[in-house]
Amino acid sequence: MAQVCLRFYSSEGRQHHGKLLHVRLLETAHDMDVSGGTVLRASAGLGRHGMAEDSFFELGGELPEIIEFIASQTQVDELIAWCHEQQLNLFYTVTPVISGYTG
Repeated sequence: MAQVCLRFYSSEGRQHHGKLLHVRLLETAHDMDVSGGTVLRASAGLGRHGMAEDSFFELGGELPEIIEFIASQTQVDELIAWCHEQQLNLFYTVTPVISGYTG
């Protein structure tokens, strides 16, 4: 099935209306009938706010994270529109994917 992969790039401690941003995005995607999403925590990253990396002394830091969804183009457009309405300033990418199940 042809779908797209939507990736939002953020930081692990970022909040939106009192909840972690990635939790809010997952809840919103669920409400839009997106079938699944994943949050990936990076060990290091470089972006417009500089560089961040994991170290022994920085256990509760602001490391980069990716919030990823595989969905239809329509669902992705709705999720991006929601982010715009909420005035979230997130970098994102959209990539075509072919998805399926093994077995």
